[in-house]
Amino acid sequence: MNKFAKLLGYDPVEKQTSVKTEIIAGIVTFLAMAYILTVNPNQLFTSTSSAYWSSAFIATALGAVVGTLLMAFVARMPLAQASGMGLNSMLGGMIAGTAGYAAKFTPGQAFFLVLISGILFMLLSLIKIKGKTFRELVFDGMPVAVRGAISVGIGLFIAFIGMQNAGIIVTNGFTQVGLVDFTNWGEQLIQNGVIDTNKGDVGGHILALPFAGSAAKTAVVALAGLLLIAILDKLRVKGSIIFGILGATVVGIPLGVTDLSILKGEHPGISWKFWENFQSFFTAGAPEVDALGKEIPGSGSVFGSFINVFTGEGLLPAGISVFTIIMIVITLCMIDMFDTMGTIVGCCGGNRILSDENNKPHNYGKIMICDSVATCTGAMLGTSTVTTFVESGAGVSAGGRTGVTALTTACLFFLSMFMLPVFAAIPSAAAASALIYVGVLMMKNNVKSIDFSHAVNATSAFLTISIMVLSYSITKGIGIGMISYVLMSSISYVVELIKYAVLKKKAKEGEVVEKPKWEVSVVAIVVAVLFLVYFFVPATLF
Repeated sequence: MNKFAKLLGYDPVEKQTSVKTEIIAGIVTFLAMAYILTVNPNQLFTSTSSAYWSSAFIATALGAVVGTLLMAFVARMPLAQASGMGLNSMLGGMIAGTAGYAAKFTPGQAFFLVLISGILFMLLSLIKIKGKTFRELVFDGMPVAVRGAISVGIGLFIAFIGMQNAGIIVTNGFTQVGLVDFTNWGEQLIQNGVIDTNKGDVGGHILALPFAGSAAKTAVVALAGLLLIAILDKLRVKGSIIFGILGATVVGIPLGVTDLSILKGEHPGISWKFWENFQSFFTAGAPEVDALGKEIPGSGSVFGSFINVFTGEGLLPAGISVFTIIMIVITLCMIDMFDTMGTIVGCCGGNRILSDENNKPHNYGKIMICDSVATCTGAMLGTSTVTTFVESGAGVSAGGRTGVTALTTACLFFLSMFMLPVFAAIPSAAAASALIYVGVLMMKNNVKSIDFSHAVNATSAFLTISIMVLSYSITKGIGIGMISYVLMSSISYVVELIKYAVLKKKAKEGEVVEKPKWEVSVVAIVVAVLFLVYFFVPATLF
């Protein structure tokens, strides 16, 4: 088998591994991140009843295959890619019309913006200034506190979304949000303000009337999955996340949350006839409607919708300002940028086989290019931003050292496209347990990088995290964090400079007075100014 690896250009012996170890590591990576196949379509299109769900499932799998193969053969690293969490909920809000914009985006229009962000991302990965790519300069120029807080904030944001999707957190008329009523075990739910009786499967965000949340059964399913994932992770069981989702799915059977009839392949748009799914994916555009004007599940294609933006749908929805579009693209690009940088350093840093003495991963530039190309490809296929997954660390921990690990993971994602009913049968309440635990991992891995002993760092990081979650906006969290950091640091510097001038004047001969240091980079100032415009200048002016 080592000969086979060498034919592909890998030398397992040199990397102190073996093909068998690499394959096992690839399987572990897939098991750790396979939840994205179910979670991503749910985040983009609410639930399996969506006209686009099956199409989004295939797009998610294809995006993972392409991105991970790039890592295998171009970057040659044991890293896997798929549709990243956080931004998919942002795109889902844009498509559903719940993200606070002036108009709804069609799926194709939303993914067109992802494509633009990917192209911008690629340019930032290629343009060099004084030997460093622009992307590296931006990374170096961002405040460390805000940089670390972004990942923590996104983690909490993801967990909050998972709790809403599972009906753990519901709307409350007095406190805005509240905990589900665990005495309510009835069938009736309120989803997006509409009574739903689909056996308790909550696929979208709970936007209910005061005190009207979901039945407790979906919350119990999600919490059971979360606890199982945590226990398995503590026991060092590889693939704990996917096992937790499967366990929650089993718990949901007697509660009526898990619908096993989906496995028969008789639901609209969800079939074992994979050739029909692929035919629909590559030919359909807007979903078909029945005699009552209701969209037919499985009849819409996200790939077809993307093609239609250049023909019938138009590139952008009416009523959306140019400045809003610019800020959406910048947000998509920035999140992908910082998420990838943090992920690859976290997975490869400290391992001398995969990184240098400065913890910079080998083939860093190629990894960045692979990430940007995967984002562009994923957008054209019809999925949200494709990025490097932090769950790649599970495969690295299992001994993954070369691209053979990534190749194995890509093959498994390819096979998953032929098992659509299996993944569709997993209720969104079970998948929500993975969302919550990913939030746990993102906080655990990143909160330690924030220096809470430094008042300015602690405050800007706290604002980044809290605003991101409470305002339901990644953009606004980063914006407030950057503005607060630049303002507090600048004011502190001016005060310290005045104090320095006074002390220097009063200093005795030979006495040394230390001059304060300017700690705000030009990059941070530029980003802060952009966000000031974003917050205080009406979009209608653009």
